[in-house]
Amino acid sequence: MMRTMFAFAMVAVLGLALQAGDLKSGPQAGEKVPGPFTPLNVNGENAGKKACLYCKHGESPVAVIFARTPTCEATQKLIKKLDAVTGENAKAEMGFYVVFLSDDDKLEESLKSMVEKEKLKNVTLSIDSPKGPEKYNIEKDADLTVLLYKERKVESNFAFAKGKATDKDIEAVVKDVSKIVK
Repeated sequence: MMRTMFAFAMVAVLGLALQAGDLKSGPQAGEKVPGPFTPLNVNGENAGKKACLYCKHGESPVAVIFARTPTCEATQKLIKKLDAVTGENAKAEMGFYVVFLSDDDKLEESLKSMVEKEKLKNVTLSIDSPKGPEKYNIEKDADLTVLLYKERKVESNFAFAKGKATDKDIEAVVKDVSKIVK
């Protein structure tokens, strides 16, 4: 009986932690980005091929989003804002890519449409397995994981459960770009 009550209490505490924004996903600030992986690139110079976006951007400042729900309003807003900020920081050679974690066979066509509809110019959209790149430890409960890094070291990490990213959160991510393009 005590064990059961303890288990329920732990589940409740973990649920509150996820709601409070304490979700941790991916490498944290101060850690090195784990390294190469090869998602299917939907647009860009390697469209239709598996290619390493980590490798492409090298030591440059980079924003990367690992996303599970491409149709989420917050995901689309964040992509559009970071696409614009990346263009504004072209002199700093800022890179930006999104890795959708999905096994949906129709996702590639949907993402191609998104690029055209939203007039995205500075981002590469890609697709990887639902688990994500092995060494990146993307939390299964994280609908959005955002890494801002330079010289392959994470400067900022943001993680949001499904439906939890707000406009204020999106602005905080965009504001933190200044940490990588000083």
